[in-house]
Amino acid sequence: MTSTVVASCSRSCFINADPIVHVRRELPKSKRRIRLALETNELLSDPVDAIEVFYHIKNINDPEHPYSLEQLDIVSVENIRVHSEAQFIQVYFTPTVPHCSMATLIGLAIRRKLQESLAGRFKTEVLVFPGSHSSESAVNKQLNDKERVAAALENTNLLEKVNLCLRGNLVL
Repeated sequence: MTSTVVASCSRSCFINADPIVHVRRELPKSKRRIRLALETNELLSDPVDAIEVFYHIKNINDPEHPYSLEQLDIVSVENIRVHSEAQFIQVYFTPTVPHCSMATLIGLAIRRKLQESLAGRFKTEVLVFPGSHSSESAVNKQLNDKERVAAALENTNLLEKVNLCLRGNLVL
């Protein structure tokens, strides 16, 4: 059904009809390793790092195109900050065009994926990369206001769109 919508939509339907698709880079393995402590027989984990966070979000699908956020260079390891001691993560993402109307949806998908993957152990801040969007401050305010995010994710239509992105499906 999604492919029918895309096939019948002319190029003018898209905000960015011809995005640049980047080749996926080979990344080093995450420093995080789960190891068994022989003395106590408990699992211990190393601190979360930017590479691990990137692995969680890189395959989120762009809502408008059949490409991942990694392929469109919307997210990258270099734009993720992990402050393990403070249990705080910052993810900066770069929309493909400065007037992208999908920026809030992309940010919500990133936030939702990190909530699921890291089980709420970290306070997460999702931000548009400085200077990359015409409504940067408004998008950042929406994405980092707990009440607005909760209200957005209670909206069944919007939640469905976020979940489509997380499953790798097109939204439009």
